[in-house]
Amino acid sequence: MKMKVPPALVMMIFGGLMYLLDKYLPVGEFEFFGKRVLVMLLFGLGILVILISVIQFFITKTTVDPLNPKKTSNLVTNGVYKFTRNPMYLGMLLFLLAFGLKLGNAFNTLIAAGFVSYMNRFQIKPEEKVLKETFGKEYNIYRKLTRRWF
Repeated sequence: MKMKVPPALVMMIFGGLMYLLDKYLPVGEFEFFGKRVLVMLLFGLGILVILISVIQFFITKTTVDPLNPKKTSNLVTNGVYKFTRNPMYLGMLLFLLAFGLKLGNAFNTLIAAGFVSYMNRFQIKPEEKVLKETFGKEYNIYRKLTRRWF
């Protein structure tokens, strides 16, 4: 199965929607003490999670190409993958949450939830199908032990 839209582009599209929502729907604006620190923390955590997960893929010599999961040669289940089956997408979600907080519009959480829904349906489920076909029982055990996002 070949995917058509790169996940990084999907994230940028949802980020653009957040920007437009904030610009043209001024209700839902908020501000709080420590917001800037929280934005930086979420953004930094997103970078860290993505970097660690990509490094793990390179170490195990498997593909990081999200558009062609059939290229996967090894199932990575250790490190950050012990806690989430999709750390790269989790990192992207953390970026979106940080951006939504920076914009300061509460309705941006709905767009972040839309990102999760989109990724589950159009990226993760097709990937999971390929991984199940490729790794069989080993992947099924991993799926039962490790959550999709958190």
